[in-house]
Amino acid sequence: MAGQNMSPRLYELTPTFNGETTECQLTSTILATKVHDFKPLPGFDSNLDNLQYYRAQQEIDCDEIYPGIYIGDGITAKNKKYLEMLGITHLLNAAEGKRFGFVNTNSNYYADTTIRYLGLPIKDLPTEDISKYFYTTANFIDEAVSMEGKVFVHCMKGISRSATCVLAYLMIKKDMLAVDAIQLIRTNRDIFPNKGFLWQLAELDNKLRRQRL
Repeated sequence: MAGQNMSPRLYELTPTFNGETTECQLTSTILATKVHDFKPLPGFDSNLDNLQYYRAQQEIDCDEIYPGIYIGDGITAKNKKYLEMLGITHLLNAAEGKRFGFVNTNSNYYADTTIRYLGLPIKDLPTEDISKYFYTTANFIDEAVSMEGKVFVHCMKGISRSATCVLAYLMIKKDMLAVDAIQLIRTNRDIFPNKGFLWQLAELDNKLRRQRL
């Protein structure tokens, strides 16, 4: 998949082989996995009943889905004060761009911080080839985790593009099956990659499983 162009609806036309992961299987896993009803906002003491915490809850969308890995939205990604409070060392913008549906930041935006930045212009479309970025994003996230840093991964809403990048990381670097990776993240955050991204994650899962035989 990586490095190849995907034609429209290719993910729907590829035949399914017995024993292989499919997009439908991953979709079913998402629907069957219940998100925790309440999780404390990272960086804040949930026991504090004050105005600051209340305002933060309205303005910040962020969840720690794995030790040192956070997924959030574009608005939170621009909140450099909050990122500093969390101790973020790396930031991955999976939706870099100025058009609608993208987040208009770049390395210059974080120039006054110590955050290492990676921006990718990924469209949230089923026909978008996000797989060509799987190993780039996995290596970037792994760099943060390996040095005991913290990485904030985001797109516009923190649901599809960013979640797909983190899922690929867990599969490539942590040897997790796609189903297990989805269950792990889904219990901590309400994610739902689009059908094309799930198809590409299924393809990655099948490729990695063959390599481990």
